[in-house]
Amino acid sequence: MDDPHIHVEAKVIHRDAAVRDLMASTFGLAGDLPSQVTAGCGLRVPYAMTSPSPGSVTCLACREHARREHLRFAEQVERLSRMPGSVVGFDQAKLAADKHRDLAERFS
Repeated sequence: MDDPHIHVEAKVIHRDAAVRDLMASTFGLAGDLPSQVTAGCGLRVPYAMTSPSPGSVTCLACREHARREHLRFAEQVERLSRMPGSVVGFDQAKLAADKHRDLAERFS
């Protein structure tokens, strides 16, 4: 299938590349990334045809998926920061939530 669009991974917040980079820098281990991933639109696409950057994603369904996921995550971070015993303070949570709301706006 020749799909010219750039997609976003279905797991917008959990990015395998970031985890891979952390493992490589910490332990010197580098696992392989999958060749194909499930995109926010539901299609299986080559990993190379995905991007977490709002300016690069051209699939409209993926853009909407990423917008919803970033808004959901922002709400979750704020809600968790208000729980008794939370190790994340309100100021930290607000910064993180604002960052994800900004990303959601950029995916709109």
